[in-house]
Amino acid sequence: MKVFIFGAGFSGRAFGRLLAENGVTVTGTTRSPEKAAALRDEGIEPCLFDGTATPQLIAALQGTTHLVISIAPDEDGDPVLGMLRNAIAALPDLQWIGYLSTVGVYGNHDGAWVSEETECRPVSRRSVQRLAAETAWIKFAAEIRKPLSILRLSGIYGPGRNAFVNLERGTAKRLIKPGQVFNRIHVDDIAGALDFLARGQADGIYNVTDDEPAPPQDVVEYACSLMKVDLPPALDFATATLSPMARSFYGENKRVSNAKLKQAGYAFVHSDYKTALTTMWTEGNWH
Repeated sequence: MKVFIFGAGFSGRAFGRLLAENGVTVTGTTRSPEKAAALRDEGIEPCLFDGTATPQLIAALQGTTHLVISIAPDEDGDPVLGMLRNAIAALPDLQWIGYLSTVGVYGNHDGAWVSEETECRPVSRRSVQRLAAETAWIKFAAEIRKPLSILRLSGIYGPGRNAFVNLERGTAKRLIKPGQVFNRIHVDDIAGALDFLARGQADGIYNVTDDEPAPPQDVVEYACSLMKVDLPPALDFATATLSPMARSFYGENKRVSNAKLKQAGYAFVHSDYKTALTTMWTEGNWH
């Protein structure tokens, strides 16, 4: 097994670390020479990728059996597929492709439950681009006859990116919008689900999301209870000062089911935000 990760950021890097810890050869791309050193320290062979198909990149791809894409598309489409379609198609050892997408492709469903069978009606431009990228990868995988897993991720958190950090920095907000719920996913379960689907060479779309969609203020309140700090003031969403991107997140209200992934055999490490936050706080690894 030789794994190549396009985009060894927060999620891709967690997957790479998991693989490296289990003796798997893994390469991950980054734009930054400084981040390359950090990847190497974690057992991930770094490869610089600025959107161009350099000879070094093509060479690093050789021998890849499992390919993961964790780079956002743009108005021109998926940058990896756009630049490296022929190179990927020619990989003789390729067995499986994984694409990290978002539950944002479902759009707004007014709090109703959605599954992989639910109609996608994305609202934001970034989610429209994600759905287009999903479609392009599905078509490409069919053309080269390789299994493809699309992982639709909920709001990502983990060490260094969580409610504890926001409270410590004084940036945590307790926004109240009646009826609003979100799902979340701990980065450990993104890595775990990728590993599970890659080893099984699974084909299809999977929601990678927790068991407990909940109002965002509930997460902040639970983190405060563990830290034993005062709650941030409650803010009315309707009158709060928010960036357009932050406000757009609240325009999508749904409960996302993970039943398909569970039925396939994956066991979540962190089934909901309470167990995850409790574990991070108890183990002290939330920074």
